[in-house]
Parts: sequence; C-alpha cells; structure tokens
Amino acid sequence: MRSRYTAFVLGRTDYLRATWDPATRPVDLDVNADAPDAPRWLGLQIRRFESQDEHHAIVEFVARYKQAGRAYRLHEVSRFVCDDDKRWRYIDGDVSEH
Repeated sequence: MRSRYTAFVLGRTDYLRATWDPATRPVDLDVNADAPDAPRWLGLQIRRFESQDEHHAIVEFVARYKQAGRAYRLHEVSRFVCDDDKRWRYIDGDVSEH
C-alpha cells in the first residue's frame, strides 16, 4: 500500500497499473501529479492489515491531501490478491472521503 501511495504522489501510472489486478484495472488511468489542480498528498496512515488467507488481504488506510486550498481525507478499505508470481495486486476498495 505504501508503494502505491508513493506512486500516486509521484504520478507513476506505470507502477499503479502494474500493481493493479488485471481483472479490475481501469483502461485509462490519469494521475498527473504536476497538473495545477492535482491533489497535494500530505501523508498516509495504515490503520489495519488483515490477511484473509494465503492469497487475499485487506488494508485499511487514510490518505490526507489538499486540493484547491481545502484539506481532505481519503479513507479506504482495499482488497488485494497475491498472484502466482507472489506479487500483491490491488483489486478494489470501499472509499469514503471527508
């Protein structure tokens, strides 16, 4: 999760796509960290990691950011799957923003 957060901060769509499960990965992924209206990421807090079994896990996190002068918190419970190459891939998540 920390590496995916860093990829969002740096606008590394190549890494985000590589760590996203192909079954749920969007066709287009636009993360332009240099855009004038791009969020400015302020920090990540991992709240919970829960292994469901050998191939599935849940990560709950809160990411803080500012956009257009306002502060926000992105709270997500993400699902991950471990593929045959032993690489964890993001499936999806339940998101709430404040």
